[in-house]
Amino acid sequence: MKLFIDSANLEDIEKAFKRGIVRGVTTNPSLLAKEPKVEFEKHISKIVSLIRRYNSKAHLSVEVFSQDSKKILCQARRFKKIFKLPSLSVKVQIGWDELEIIHRLSEEGVSVNCTACMTVGQAILAAQAGAKFVSLFWGRIRDGKNDNKFKKQYEQSIRDGILSEEDFDPAIVVKKTREIIDRQKLKAEIIVGSIRGVKDIIDAGIAGAHIVTVPPKFFSVMASHFKTDEVVDQFLQDFAKWVK
Repeated sequence: MKLFIDSANLEDIEKAFKRGIVRGVTTNPSLLAKEPKVEFEKHISKIVSLIRRYNSKAHLSVEVFSQDSKKILCQARRFKKIFKLPSLSVKVQIGWDELEIIHRLSEEGVSVNCTACMTVGQAILAAQAGAKFVSLFWGRIRDGKNDNKFKKQYEQSIRDGILSEEDFDPAIVVKKTREIIDRQKLKAEIIVGSIRGVKDIIDAGIAGAHIVTVPPKFFSVMASHFKTDEVVDQFLQDFAKWVK
């Protein structure tokens, strides 16, 4: 399991690269909107510069910001042209019309990260269409069952047999997707996003995710443990007594 950082914050990205703990960066329009207002391409170029400085082979996913087919194609081609990063992927959302775009871009040699996948079916369709990465949204898959806003859609999908209870368990969704990808020898890798805690990161890896994209706040939590603090303090205290 590889770890990517899920952020558009330059300071957080640099901290992660300095520690050698990430192999890539994923961004999206919502993450970018949290940063000080600046020209979009200029901000992404700064992330590209960090990648070149710390790990030139690191991945970067940049998401399109349109649902119009022509605009998506135009943006994807422009991203590849202006950022000039060999490991760049363009994030395109899953959808019936978008599958044609994903296939077309992949045929043109553009690496596509198909994003916002919630089901095995969506992820496999994206992989078949040519996506290099399929992003399954761990927390939002789980939310689908408990979000009152979508209670009717949830109940209807179960009643119609379109989805089952298992389709709202992210561990099962990732596991099944990985099994099909491996069995059919598809080239796509699974990225798990929408991480809500350290447990999600570990569980996603156990379920079969190739990559987990992690919000910056969870890295320091992963590195910490109260028993580690106890042991280190004991070692230092024992040594201090010995050297007196």
